[in-house]
Amino acid sequence: MKKAKNIRTVSGATLAAILGSTAAQPANATEGGGSVYQPGVENFVCCALPPSGLYGMLYGQHYRADSIRGDAGQVVTPPTFKVRARTVVSRLVWVLPQQVAGASLAMHAILPVVNLDVHVAPGVGQRKSGPGDLVLGPALGWHHSPKLHTLAAVDIYAPTGSYRKTDLANIGRNYWAVQPLAGVSYIDPAGFNGDLKFMWTFNGENKDTDYRSGQEIIVDYALGWRIGNGLTVGVGGYLYKQVSIDKQNGATVPGSEGRAVAIGPSLKYASQEGWFVTAKYQSESGVRNRTQGKAFWLKAVFPL
Repeated sequence: MKKAKNIRTVSGATLAAILGSTAAQPANATEGGGSVYQPGVENFVCCALPPSGLYGMLYGQHYRADSIRGDAGQVVTPPTFKVRARTVVSRLVWVLPQQVAGASLAMHAILPVVNLDVHVAPGVGQRKSGPGDLVLGPALGWHHSPKLHTLAAVDIYAPTGSYRKTDLANIGRNYWAVQPLAGVSYIDPAGFNGDLKFMWTFNGENKDTDYRSGQEIIVDYALGWRIGNGLTVGVGGYLYKQVSIDKQNGATVPGSEGRAVAIGPSLKYASQEGWFVTAKYQSESGVRNRTQGKAFWLKAVFPL
């Protein structure tokens, strides 16, 4: 498919879409309408560090969206618009034997590989595949009881993914970002299970476009009940709110504060050997200045 001229770049590790020239009015929420962090990634056991050792994680996602919502919630894209993103994310977590302030110390690294397909109109679209932006960071995890666990961390996003400002679809964001986070996991082997992960994202400036996306608050959540045989069933999703306005060339960008919520069924299976798998399907609603779509997530955690 051809790339359209004068259409704003579509960006994001696992979701991205924004229009300028073909939309009835702009919908800008962060540059390209995406984020360095894909809201809704995490599920059950998001914030309980395992015992010291090396662990591998694999995430898989399929996301699809057929519209962008504007500042009043109206659709601002043509009927032919669609975004499809397929992502496989590798994550390595190293939990050290040392403790800091009574907490386990950990380091992790994340690298997504993305296939992104953006279609605006007949003959106007782009498909791109490749590695996305690398994420590195330290974490501290506290175990208050066998059931209650908390986490504090800082993630650093490096602009390693493919980016070109003239492209319609981009896998990388082309700027650095820092994301402090805190979370809690409550794990009952015979009852209620709940997880909350709270993140505040500070975005750097895209030097190629002189654009700085606003700060973002994201909360991933999962609520469920352990029903036996290693199976937990419940719901999961996210809350997203942009709390500061975008700027380009030093000037504020009107109508650039996005928000969204998502919810859907969530499952977890934990084996007796120490590995576990989660799955969820989430649908977005209450969307402003972002794509509105649906996502399916799989996550596997295993000791190495």
